[in-house]
Amino acid sequence: MQETILILDFGSQYTQLIARRVRELNVYCEIHPYNNFPEIDENIRGVILSGSPFSVRDNHAPRPDLDAIKGKLPLLGVCYGAQYLAHYFGGEVVASDHREYGRANLTFVDKTSRLFKGIESGSQVWMSHGDTIKTLPDGYSLISSSKDVTNAAFKIDSEDSYAIQFHPEVYHSTDGLTLLKNFVVDIVGCKQDWTPDSYIETTVAQLKEQIGNDKVILGLSGGVDSTVAATLISKAIGKNLYCIFVDNGLLRKNEFESVLEQYKHLGLNVKGVDAKSRFYKELAGVSDPETKRKAIGRVFIEVFDDESHLVEDAKWLGQGTIYPDVIESVSVKGPSATIKSHHNVGGLPDFMKLKVVEPLRSLFKDEVRRVGRTLGLAEELLGRHPFPGPGLAIRILGDITPEKVATLQEVDHIFIQGLKDNNLYDEVWQAGAILLPVQSVGVMGDERTYENAVALRAVSSTDGMTADWCHLPYEFLARVSSDIINKVKGINRVVYDISSKPPATIEWE
Repeated sequence: MQETILILDFGSQYTQLIARRVRELNVYCEIHPYNNFPEIDENIRGVILSGSPFSVRDNHAPRPDLDAIKGKLPLLGVCYGAQYLAHYFGGEVVASDHREYGRANLTFVDKTSRLFKGIESGSQVWMSHGDTIKTLPDGYSLISSSKDVTNAAFKIDSEDSYAIQFHPEVYHSTDGLTLLKNFVVDIVGCKQDWTPDSYIETTVAQLKEQIGNDKVILGLSGGVDSTVAATLISKAIGKNLYCIFVDNGLLRKNEFESVLEQYKHLGLNVKGVDAKSRFYKELAGVSDPETKRKAIGRVFIEVFDDESHLVEDAKWLGQGTIYPDVIESVSVKGPSATIKSHHNVGGLPDFMKLKVVEPLRSLFKDEVRRVGRTLGLAEELLGRHPFPGPGLAIRILGDITPEKVATLQEVDHIFIQGLKDNNLYDEVWQAGAILLPVQSVGVMGDERTYENAVALRAVSSTDGMTADWCHLPYEFLARVSSDIINKVKGINRVVYDISSKPPATIEWE
């Protein structure tokens, strides 16, 4: 039995951070939309209600059915979740006379409360709400206050139900992880036994049972996710795993050859497939980002389908889908919106007779790396920056041509190699260059030019759900800019992207 904390998502930008913090405690958790969560079974040990951009006073505010949860399982309401538990059970929630946003300090803490064990008055928390709980329902007890929020936290007397109007999951709440541990470990009683070792053991056993003696085809990308997925599946089924590495013409410079060489040392059965012309043909004249993604996903599937017919009795397609892919691709009426489609998510067309196996579907990126490390994969491979499935196609704004790809490959190579040569690569979560559909005037020698601009992007992150732009040294950026303009024909301007996620995404398309 896998002990699970269920997180109901009401659309908060911080919901994924709740999951990250719970998993830091070696406790497994899952995020589900408030209006489409699984049946409560013995695996689900406790429930957390997330924040939301909605007000509980709105006519269309989320109203989850908590009949199977409230009073039956330990429950923690966060921000909107707290206001929901107050508003719909006899309390009063009103618009605050000033928006509570940012750092605050607790002025009162009930030291007898299990939720606040080890947390003192004065502890810093992060507020982010426009409403506030004015009065608590009967049978609710106040357990914490701040200067401007009297009912900062409460407990329902006859239940293991708690609620807080601040966000313990963000780093600004200095004792936030302690509070979550108090709930998940002390109140819920989770054992904290969800570790990379246990994940590998459980997953390999599940894969053996799921796949049996069937054959699996897996598309390798050279990145961490597909490599760890392949290694897990290989541990389960050995030589029945057939790996394919496709050159879609959208990889980094020399990546096809270098990755194939790297895989020789991993003991994986890998075949390289040159499909550049096939992808370029499908992408000719296509400029819309979603159309690009879907075209690339479709051709990948077609290539795998062709290759699957060369492997007798292949039954499964293995994929390196990870949790952020799943979350960002789910569209639910209300809180969750589709940010982008993902070529790994959404199943396969009817004509393809392969079933899908996704051993990393429940993991965030940093968790995948920890599993890979436990599997003994090389640090050089585990430290590779994430690279989008559609490759350089979504870093070329506008239509795709082989000439544009070649130009961007040269720019990207100068940037990435520069990061490595200056010991900056490992300080960056993800980096790349974007070829812009913009031309600008320049001067080279005694001539005026009218050529292309590129943007450089480098971000820091833990799991890709949020990201900050990297403050790379000016001297480094100046040197890289000069190298790109001097060495890459057709480029006369370089800019640096200083947008964070949110509101921007990491990729431009």
